[in-house]
Amino acid sequence: MHNLKNIGKALCLTTLLSLTACSSQPDVTAENESNDIIKPKRTALTMYKDAKRTMDDGLYNRAIQLFNELDSLFPFGPMSKQIQLDLIYAYYKSLKNAQAVASIDRFIRLNPNDKDLDYVYFMRGLVNMGSDENLFQDMFGIDRADKSLEQAREAFQNFKTLIEKFPESKYAADSRKRMTFLLDKMARREIYVAQYYMKQGAYLAAANRGQYVLENYPNSPRVENALEVMIESYDQLGLMEMKNDSITVMKLNYPDNESVK
Repeated sequence: MHNLKNIGKALCLTTLLSLTACSSQPDVTAENESNDIIKPKRTALTMYKDAKRTMDDGLYNRAIQLFNELDSLFPFGPMSKQIQLDLIYAYYKSLKNAQAVASIDRFIRLNPNDKDLDYVYFMRGLVNMGSDENLFQDMFGIDRADKSLEQAREAFQNFKTLIEKFPESKYAADSRKRMTFLLDKMARREIYVAQYYMKQGAYLAAANRGQYVLENYPNSPRVENALEVMIESYDQLGLMEMKNDSITVMKLNYPDNESVK
């Protein structure tokens, strides 16, 4: 009996020592969980700084990827609006005009009263001007010319909207200059189309283009060219009264023009 008591005491002591030893070992699971919790993560601000730095370095396609990732991860975050604005600019600089316009329209839809809307409309004008330039640089045939005119008109309307809605905007003066440039460009484009029609023998269509310039771009230096087109086209069509009316207008405004000497 005495031996049994000693054995029992020995077992209890062994058990206590075992428990103490177990409790003194590090908790691997807890440590791992703790490491997961305190493991540094990339914050929205850190990711934004990386994307902005990438864009500033001129790596626009990569910046687009980073901004889109940010936009999907933090669609309602405090930097959401700025991310959308930077994405618009990155699309514009990378010549992704369709994506730029889609992003602009999305911004306007989601932020109809935002203080940066003047900038967004200005960017829409720039994007459409870019599309217009790309089409006009390599113009072969009437269809390309008409398409290019559509882009120029859209850009003009974007700048006009900016000026009407935000007359005090810091982009207003630049927009007015671009509108003047676009008006002349559109008038030149109409003359180009009119001359194309004349080469094809479509004199009525050519005369109508000339008349369009007179009615829509009366302050453009292309008015003289438009009158020349009209005089020749009406002559070819045998419409002498309309030809003489055009000559009268030419004499009043451009007396040194060869067609009235």
